[in-house]
Amino acid sequence: MKAPLSANMLTPRQCATVLKALGDETRLRILESLLIGEKCVTDLVQELKCSQPHASHHLRILRDSGLVEGHRDGKQVCYKVSPAIQRALANRQGQALDFGCCELRFPETALVNIGHAR
Repeated sequence: MKAPLSANMLTPRQCATVLKALGDETRLRILESLLIGEKCVTDLVQELKCSQPHASHHLRILRDSGLVEGHRDGKQVCYKVSPAIQRALANRQGQALDFGCCELRFPETALVNIGHAR
């Protein structure tokens, strides 16, 4: 079930869903990668050096939590950070994601790339 995220306070259930989604190294790496820009599953598979089913599993969890969204581009499925997350980053000048229940900061290298992508 997709939890609608907003820049405001999340409900306890939404917060738990987001934290569960972010509680895995692979999913954090995917989210950091998508903060730089939209990528197709094949790009993420190469970047993460993992199998396509493994990447798709983690992308589904991120999508179901409302952190990313996907769209079909021909035979490929491409993903990007959801607009709500992009707005939350913009509200924090790209320094962190503030979910109300907690705040998530990314490495400087990921954040530097976000500034150039805008």
